Amino acid sequence: MAAPNIVNTATITGLTTTTRLTNTNQFTLLSNASGSGKVYKLNTILATNITGTTLAISVNYHEASAGVGTFSQLAGYMNVPAKSSLIVVSKDSSIYLEENRSISVQSDTANACHIFCSYDEFS
Repeated sequence: MAAPNIVNTATITGLTTTTRLTNTNQFTLLSNASGSGKVYKLNTILATNITGTTLAISVNYHEASAGVGTFSQLAGYMNVPAKSSLIVVSKDSSIYLEENRSISVQSDTANACHIFCSYDEFS
């Protein structure tokens, strides 16, 4: 398991992934498989509440891919006010996701939250 040296990277690709949290289960937002030869630089994680009531979200950094293993909370059930957004990660506080690591998200309200994640893939 070795992340590429990002100074000597052959390719940098800017990507965005989005999801609507349709239930209150943990959802793996981004996963970097073991042996991928890639590192992801998370630029933005944005949670948008599309309802008229406050909801809470949790965003976790996992020490294994696919949203498993030991995790640390980036956001521990932070409130997202009605019809507004919460920036969890911004370019000012970017996070690297190395091989065999993942990010999961969870909302306490089904069908109420959209998650946006922009990141750079180094390979």
